[in-house]
Amino acid sequence: MKMSEVRELNDKDLRERIKDLKTTLTQLRINHAVSPLDNPMQIPALKKDIARLMTELRQRELTTIN
Repeated sequence: MKMSEVRELNDKDLRERIKDLKTTLTQLRINHAVSPLDNPMQIPALKKDIARLMTELRQRELTTIN
């Protein structure tokens, strides 16, 4: 997910997407613990996507405060 795509989302969509990605990350970690994933690089990629979304959400919060 690119930052340009993230910036197009509204706050509600950002929160929903973060929640969905965290759920997916948890499931991937559980599946990886039970049996190896076909592509274990999915886990760090998901973590980076979550971080991008949370960063954009935080930037929006800070701009509305000031």
